[in-house]
Amino acid sequence: MESIKIKIANAEYLKYVPEIEEEIVQASKVKGTGIAKRSREYLNNKILEGKAVIAVTQEGEFAGFCYIESWGHMKFVANSGLIVREKFRGQGLAMKIKDEAFRLSRKLFPGAKIFGLTTSLAVMKINSALGYKPVTFSELTDDEEFWKGCQSCAYYDVLFRTNRMHCLCTGMLYDPQKEEQNKSARKYGRKNGIKSGKIRKDILQYLSAKKKKIKI
Repeated sequence: MESIKIKIANAEYLKYVPEIEEEIVQASKVKGTGIAKRSREYLNNKILEGKAVIAVTQEGEFAGFCYIESWGHMKFVANSGLIVREKFRGQGLAMKIKDEAFRLSRKLFPGAKIFGLTTSLAVMKINSALGYKPVTFSELTDDEEFWKGCQSCAYYDVLFRTNRMHCLCTGMLYDPQKEEQNKSARKYGRKNGIKSGKIRKDILQYLSAKKKKIKI
């Protein structure tokens, strides 16, 4: 794999925005991506806000990109617009970019639920590896501004006709609170000789209540 730097984008990387915009436009036209178009101004702002991850070769060639959006008073966060230029695909770069965006999201919005909509099997696999779970659309943000962003997607008509209940995209969610409960449950299970698959719901509730009591 060619040596590629993956880092949080800043003003130094604004020069790549025209290429990023074009890649997103082209990706939005391809069935199976579910990527929404974004303006050059929007992408500029994401970079200047420190809410974007970019991949660039040592020679300065643009390779990939992803940005972060927050919704519902920062209770929900989405890692959106994941793109990898065609010549750099098949090398695991998408996973590395998404992992960096995921880490940045956890740092900027530690209590937020991280979610995404995608029709891409590759992206679903990446999300699953990061801890996302498939969910119904009702479990995602109800922020109208987020759903307006879907209007430029090729599948918006399906979403609109079903009153935002169904789409060709799959909704996936990472809930940090549930992940913390699961970690506590696994730790409890190991300590008490209980196999992970045998940990009951009442134990999870007990551990959650105990944690809340300690915080108080």
